[in-house]
Amino acid sequence: MTQPAARRRRKLTLRAKLFLGAVALALAATTTIGLLTEFAPPPGPEQPIAFSHRLHAGVHQIDCLFCHTAAERSSSAGLPSVERCMACHQYIAVRRPGIRKLADFWEKQQPIPWVRVHWLPDFVYFSHKRHVRAGVECQTCHGPVQQMEVVYQYAPLTMGWCLQCHQQPGATPVNTITRSTASRAELARGASRAPLDCVTCHK
Repeated sequence: MTQPAARRRRKLTLRAKLFLGAVALALAATTTIGLLTEFAPPPGPEQPIAFSHRLHAGVHQIDCLFCHTAAERSSSAGLPSVERCMACHQYIAVRRPGIRKLADFWEKQQPIPWVRVHWLPDFVYFSHKRHVRAGVECQTCHGPVQQMEVVYQYAPLTMGWCLQCHQQPGATPVNTITRSTASRAELARGASRAPLDCVTCHK
């Protein structure tokens, strides 16, 4: 083989390798983007007022129970009243558009029509009170809310997902919820577990 022919062959081989490398890189990038898109959390619903949990719970470290006051005494966590919001915002950031919207609801004595984020089927009973009193962190079910600009449903909230947590050792203190389902031996050694009876969640 002559030298010019050998050079041409080497050039073609190099071009083919570069082309195949570029194709492989493009396929890898496409697959990665597709997977990230598929498993990315769904965006939260648009709310009547752009409320930032990142700012309130994250930056200012306002406790969840300050706004969701019913969580430790009711099955529902509840939403803060306009009055509770205005207790701060009649003095803080009063000129911002979102706070002006809030003040408008206050002046009209109307509740804010927040759009619900977390949904459970009608046949499922869930008690915030039981979980809060058992020391379950809000982030266990709701995710890193303190980092969320717009809240979205973080966990699937399926039966299997809930049971995974209930089956963990030490899931909840025996003396507040599960004393009736714990054996004497478990009580003696201070073990704890969350209830697994159907009627716990299906009334």
